[in-house]
Amino acid sequence: MARTKVIIMGAAGRDFHNFNTFYRDNDRYEVVAFTATQIPDIHGRKYPPELAGKLYPQGIPIYDQSELADLIKRYDVDECVLSYSDVHYEYVMNLSSIVNAAGANFTLLGPKHTMLKSSKPVIAVCATRTGTGKSQTSRKVAEILLKQGVRVVAVRHPMPYGDLAAQKVQRYSSIEDLAKHKCTIEEMEEYEPHIERGNVIYAGVDYEAILREAENDPEGCDVILWDGGNNDFPFYQTDLLITVADPHRAGHEVTYYPGEVNLRMADVVVINKIDSAAPENIETVRRNIRRVNPNALIIDGASPIRVENPELIQGKRVLIVEDGPTLTHGEMKLGAGTIAAQKYGAAEIVDPRPKVVGKLAETYEIYPHIGALVPAMGYSDEQRADLEATIANVDCDAVIIGTPIDLNRVVKINQPNTRVYYDLQEIGSPNLEEVLADFINQHKLGDQK
Repeated sequence: MARTKVIIMGAAGRDFHNFNTFYRDNDRYEVVAFTATQIPDIHGRKYPPELAGKLYPQGIPIYDQSELADLIKRYDVDECVLSYSDVHYEYVMNLSSIVNAAGANFTLLGPKHTMLKSSKPVIAVCATRTGTGKSQTSRKVAEILLKQGVRVVAVRHPMPYGDLAAQKVQRYSSIEDLAKHKCTIEEMEEYEPHIERGNVIYAGVDYEAILREAENDPEGCDVILWDGGNNDFPFYQTDLLITVADPHRAGHEVTYYPGEVNLRMADVVVINKIDSAAPENIETVRRNIRRVNPNALIIDGASPIRVENPELIQGKRVLIVEDGPTLTHGEMKLGAGTIAAQKYGAAEIVDPRPKVVGKLAETYEIYPHIGALVPAMGYSDEQRADLEATIANVDCDAVIIGTPIDLNRVVKINQPNTRVYYDLQEIGSPNLEEVLADFINQHKLGDQK
């Protein structure tokens, strides 16, 4: 019987996981190509034979998604599998139309065929959109568990943008590990906050191999904490699924793929940013949660900011650098840096666009909604250099750094600058401490052993 020819459409993350768990050793299928989008410069590579398995001794080519219709005809493809996240339903169906018009089936793989089973209890923190505050929620969960004597090992949704074979399994326990694994700014933004708090965190490409190493981490492991990326659903079967929703983008929780999947599967939903969102938007989110998942426990949360040097903001002309993915495919028009500028009375937010250079200029062309903010793009050395040059070009009194990392460590900033910090703050009850106390008792963890 002829094998079903497949293209996996991805963004260097979920696509590789879907291949590894469902297609790699499945002789009913032949994956002829991956396509890539969302992340700059990840096409033109190969999924290496060391990871692709015995059915793919030459590896699998990765093309730009713009070539999709031609690839379907070139390879006589039967099926195309959407394997990336944080996309609007209209976008999903437009992509389906391209695939169907070229003659192929359009497929979405679900949790049954892609989630792996751990020998340890698993808590997952996911989101309805990029930039909801998921990472700070993950950090809060880890802090609560660690205080109760529960040994937590975090596993982060993949961001393998370099040498895929070398990135099969990555373990981070120190800041030095970021350089060792040649992390991009985007990876640092996710890993560094965990490391600073003493958490071990894993990431990479092969999430079965990652899971087995995490379960047997040399520092011990009682719980696997899945720190989800974009608004993707977990790679591991969960014992507790926490989904974070954002009232700054009210309605997106039921109009983006696969954010609604996370909302419907959630045991707990955190409505974050209620300190800065409009009351009517908070109510919209609450109503949508109750409509699609009436059994979910709802926690109200805020993201209060703190600034190292507020005197650098007050009355000053400021340039604001925000988290890159939150502004780009997350479609946010503000972040922690913008809120800090408003709170501390900046005289002016300086528009960087007349001074932007190189690859960063392309980002503004693709995502024009970014406006007068700087996305901290650093997927490559070239992008990082362009980010540094753009900041240097802008005439301003100070730079506000709204990213989760110390940007000064990776790019040179000549102007006076200050960092913005933000953590999850729950409002009233129920709260995460109560939820996790029940989880600890149920699984006899920490002091309950």
